Amino acid sequence: MATVDEIRQAQRVGSTATVLAMGTANPSNCVYLSTYPDVFFHLTNSEHKTKLKEKFQRICEKTKIKKRYMHLTGDILKKNPKFCEFRTPTLDAKLDILIVEIPKLGKEAATKAIKEWGQPKSKITYLIFCTSAGVDMPAGAMRLCLAKELAENNKDSRVLLVCAEMRILAFSGPSETHIDGLVGQALFGDGAAAVIIGSDPLPKVENPLFELVWIAQTILPDSGRYIKGDIREVGMILYLNQDLPNLVSKHIEKALVNAFQPLNISDYNSIFWISHPGGRAILDKIEAKFDLKPEKLQASRHVLSEYGNMTGETVLLVMDEMRRRSKDEGHGITGEGLEWGVLLGLGPGITLDTILLRSVAI
Repeated sequence: MATVDEIRQAQRVGSTATVLAMGTANPSNCVYLSTYPDVFFHLTNSEHKTKLKEKFQRICEKTKIKKRYMHLTGDILKKNPKFCEFRTPTLDAKLDILIVEIPKLGKEAATKAIKEWGQPKSKITYLIFCTSAGVDMPAGAMRLCLAKELAENNKDSRVLLVCAEMRILAFSGPSETHIDGLVGQALFGDGAAAVIIGSDPLPKVENPLFELVWIAQTILPDSGRYIKGDIREVGMILYLNQDLPNLVSKHIEKALVNAFQPLNISDYNSIFWISHPGGRAILDKIEAKFDLKPEKLQASRHVLSEYGNMTGETVLLVMDEMRRRSKDEGHGITGEGLEWGVLLGLGPGITLDTILLRSVAI
């Protein structure tokens, strides 16, 4: 009779969990922030609030976001005029849209990932689906930790991780009494990302992208008040603390030391960076903290500019951008020619998620 340890060992695999394929998706409605203040104040019948509109224009300019994608269109808002009012009970109507559209967007990203993977979807053994639509807090990069644990502790497993977000709950008309809501209207976009993760990639069948070597999560002290999304009858009421970039900058070094000290790496210009682009100010603080070369956070800045902050899955788009530009620029491995790198995510708490990554040959 087998022992418990023998049964456990038989299930475990011999290599590190690896990202095997990726896919992303966005709604077709593309919004350019240079004109969005006009559009937003027109759709919400708020054009008479000229001073507030000017403030929103400045907020949009400071984000350095060029465009982002939204499911909500003018036609949808005409059918749901109460969405355009400030703090009018609209939760049920918003959830009715999300229940239908979130799975659709997630399916689109997952279909692309499976196509790139090139294997029958019947070989997927686990599905992880993440969204913050309808709950009080978003998920962070630790969803990758769950996928890693499943892949490394269940032989021959393949994990499909799907993340999809739409900011419909937080949409409402502008108000001078809640500027955080305007910041959210400028910063956040809709999108989905999917990754397939497994260990022991099949030679000449699967094409690994990044190894997930080590994962840790740090709860930042006294951070409960920095980001909050309260679900109420009106939808989601968003609260953002302007000091968040300083909080992240204050605590990020310890997380990096824990990740890279075993490798004797202390020069963070010698690694590649896949950082969640929570906002321009956060990226600026990280860059200044470690005296990073401008190109180190270029993938994150590009995704922020082209898509905005889509919360949890945004960092997966940065990973996708990293592997694409590595190939386009002729690097031999997926991390811009560098072996080791870090993925940084921000999650509920606030938590700082740190993933030690290793490049794979292209």
